[in-house]
Amino acid sequence: MEEALRCAQRALEAGEVPVGAVVVSGERIVGRGWNRNIADSDPTAHAEVVALREAGTAVGNHRLAECELFATIEPCAMCAGALIHARIKRLVYGADDPKAGAVHSVIQVLNHPRLNHTMKVRGGVLAGRSAEMLQEFFRKRR
Repeated sequence: MEEALRCAQRALEAGEVPVGAVVVSGERIVGRGWNRNIADSDPTAHAEVVALREAGTAVGNHRLAECELFATIEPCAMCAGALIHARIKRLVYGADDPKAGAVHSVIQVLNHPRLNHTMKVRGGVLAGRSAEMLQEFFRKRR
């Protein structure tokens, strides 16, 4: 999670919403991502998606069934869907997202009973640090 926070810091320094994500296979980081929506002019360039793309290339497969993803905030519906399609085995995230969270805050995309993939989920890891970075970013923008 510390590495995901470092990725979020990179987004912050680039003027992006400070969200970071890391994909881990065993003990090795295979993907890193931070929000790049503005830099890439890409609405899908969320930290989680960027990290999944890098991990897929590193692993050589679009299925990441032995991987875990660490994110600084609860994934949105798009990112939760990407985690399902990648077959991530476990998600660990920091702060809840009461406006767009798709794990439990707004909707339940992950582990929805009608979907064909489930994963372990742990939220609240370094949540205070993750939330503070986001809150400070939005305070300065207002």
